[in-house]
Amino acid sequence: MNNNLKIVVGYILICLIWGSTWLAIRLGLDSLTPFISAGLRFFLASIIIFMILRFRKMPLPLDPKSIKIYIFLAFFSFVIPFGLVYWAEQFVPSGLTSVMFGIFPFSVFIFSWFILKGESADFFKLFSVVLGFIGIVIIFSDSLQIDVENYSLGLAAVLLSAIIQGLPAVVLKKWGGYLNPFSINAIPLLIAGLTMILLSYLVEQTSTWQFTGKAIISIIYLALVGTITAFTVYYWLLKQINAVILSLSSFITPIIAIILGWIFLDEQLSQKVLIGSLFVLIGILFGNLKGLRKFYLNKKGTVNA
Repeated sequence: MNNNLKIVVGYILICLIWGSTWLAIRLGLDSLTPFISAGLRFFLASIIIFMILRFRKMPLPLDPKSIKIYIFLAFFSFVIPFGLVYWAEQFVPSGLTSVMFGIFPFSVFIFSWFILKGESADFFKLFSVVLGFIGIVIIFSDSLQIDVENYSLGLAAVLLSAIIQGLPAVVLKKWGGYLNPFSINAIPLLIAGLTMILLSYLVEQTSTWQFTGKAIISIIYLALVGTITAFTVYYWLLKQINAVILSLSSFITPIIAIILGWIFLDEQLSQKVLIGSLFVLIGILFGNLKGLRKFYLNKKGTVNA
C-alpha cells in the first residue's frame, strides 16, 4: 500500500471511529461518573500500549524534551479537554455537541497561524474551515434548540475543550515529529488515567458507580478503538498531512454517524443532511487545493519525463 492510500485509509478510519465515540461515552455515563469512566479508559489504554512497546521492542524516549511533551499532552490533550467533554455529555444533546465541537478546526487554524507560520494557515484552509462549520450547522439546524438555562455550562465546557485540543495538534506538528505514535500515547495516557481516577475519588460520588456490562464494554471499546487505534493513527497522520486538514475530520464524524444510522437503523436522511454534507466536502476540497495542484503537477512532470 503506497503512502497516499495509507493516508486516505487512516483519515477515513479516524472519522469512523470518532463518529462512534460520542455514543460510547454516553452509554458509559449511564452508570459511571465522568472522571472514573475517562480515567479507566485512559489507564487501560496506557497499559496495553506499554505492552505493545515491550513486545515490539520499540524505544520510549525519556529525554527532557520528550518528558515535557508527554506532560503537556497528558493534561492538554487528555485530562482537561476530555474531562470537560465527559462532564458536558451528561447534559448536552449529541447534535448540539457536534456543532460546538466544530470550533476545533478554527482553533487548529489559529494556533497554526502563530506556531506553524506558513505551513498551515492560508486563505484556502480558512475558507475550508468556514464551509465545513456551515455544513455542520445546516445538518443539525432542526435540533439546535438551545436551552441556555440547562445547557450553558455544558456548551461552555465543550467549546473550551475544542479550543484546548487545537493546541496539542499544532505543538506535536512543530516539536514532536521525532516521536513514534505509540510512545506519544504511552506516558501521557498513563498520567491522564491516574490523574482522572484520583480526581474521581476526590470530587465524585463513588457510591453511584455501577460497573454494568454496558459500562465495561464502553470503557474497553473506548480504550482499544477510541484511544489506542484512533490516536495512534491520528498522530501518524499528523506527520503526513497538514494539521488544519486533519482537524477537518471533526466535521466528518457527525456525518458518518448520521449515515450509519440511515444504513443500520433506518433513520431518515433529510435534504438538510445532504446539503450540509456537501458544504463539508467542498470545504475539504478547498483546503486541499494546493496539495491537489502540486500532486497533479508532479504527475504531469513525471509523465512528460
